[in-house]
Amino acid sequence: MTAMTSSARPHLNRRLAEFGTTIFAEMSALAASTGAINLGQGFPDTDGPEEVREAAVRALRDGRGNQYPPGPGVPELRTAIADHQRRRYGLALDPDREVLVTAGATEAIAASLLALVEPGDEVIALEPYYDSYAACIAMAGGTRVPVTLRPDEGRYHLDLDELRAAVTPRTRLILLNTPHNPTGTVLSAEELTAIAELACERDLLVVTDEVYEHLVFDGEHVPIATLPGMAGRTVTIGSAGKTFSFTGWKVGWVTGAPELVTAVRSAKQFLTYVASGPFQYAVAEALRLPDTYFDTLREDLRAKRDLLSGGLAAAGFAVYRPAGTYFVTTDIRPLGGELSHGGDGFAFCRALPERCGVVAIPNAVFYDHRDAGAPFVRFAFCKRESVLEEAVSRLKALAG
Repeated sequence: MTAMTSSARPHLNRRLAEFGTTIFAEMSALAASTGAINLGQGFPDTDGPEEVREAAVRALRDGRGNQYPPGPGVPELRTAIADHQRRRYGLALDPDREVLVTAGATEAIAASLLALVEPGDEVIALEPYYDSYAACIAMAGGTRVPVTLRPDEGRYHLDLDELRAAVTPRTRLILLNTPHNPTGTVLSAEELTAIAELACERDLLVVTDEVYEHLVFDGEHVPIATLPGMAGRTVTIGSAGKTFSFTGWKVGWVTGAPELVTAVRSAKQFLTYVASGPFQYAVAEALRLPDTYFDTLREDLRAKRDLLSGGLAAAGFAVYRPAGTYFVTTDIRPLGGELSHGGDGFAFCRALPERCGVVAIPNAVFYDHRDAGAPFVRFAFCKRESVLEEAVSRLKALAG
């Protein structure tokens, strides 16, 4: 049977025409086909706490969450999220009106942008950015306006003057990510205060992706919702995946003022409707783990950051040591013209598995301004120490 087609119009919605298969799928397939160590995609290679896994098993056996959970999320998890925000940051939230559980942070981002952005609205995003941001802005009919974080003296910096200049009468919201993927930047209290003042002055909303909130090695995480004037104009996104190493469970959340959360819920209910029922009960228990869990997680990842960063520097990369997240960005140009493929991160990453048996991600995929990201490559260090040690050993081949 021959399918009928039309040559007059492409099948894919024109808003998504620029988005093909993600680089993560390409690089993960390359890792599988070559047997390379996959330091590209950001997922741990070990599970999280046994007691949290057992909480999920217990929920399954007890029949909690095996059928559709409540649309906003199970009450136990919404209460645990509100308690977490109050205990950590002094944010007082009503779990019934100001907390919404989502299918991971990715759905939270999509639902927030679909709810809050009209066609033609401008959305400012810090570049380089997590790749779903661009797709979600496009699906909402918005126009993305990148403000570029630029490397200098070993870290990436936000130019606040450039941010202010990017705001126009069409700007609807600022999409933040701190701690920032892929650069590892943790925005300071001073930077966030300036952003908050700009949002209040220009009557902008802020959607802030804070999924790496517990993975801060230098400085501290300051939720922008805690700053003056921001509680009523901020949608905060969190997730269990990065903090508890259960990325496959897809449990995320949105918090904010009732009118904002209601708007996001209106979009979210037509995406997944609900998800991850038994896992929601387990994450509720995870959020109540003692502070020692979070401290140990951070120190373990700090040691892994230093291990991989040191190995990359020894191999000849210029390394931007991250203040947060579990990614480290490098500049390949110091490796030299032939090894760095002339500073072409795509070509470098496609050749690296055969050359060294390691997979990384070219940062250019996270940029509108591809040239600005061309020579930068991201490695993930959320792996077992033995895996990172083997990767470092393999990468020594680049140094001869």
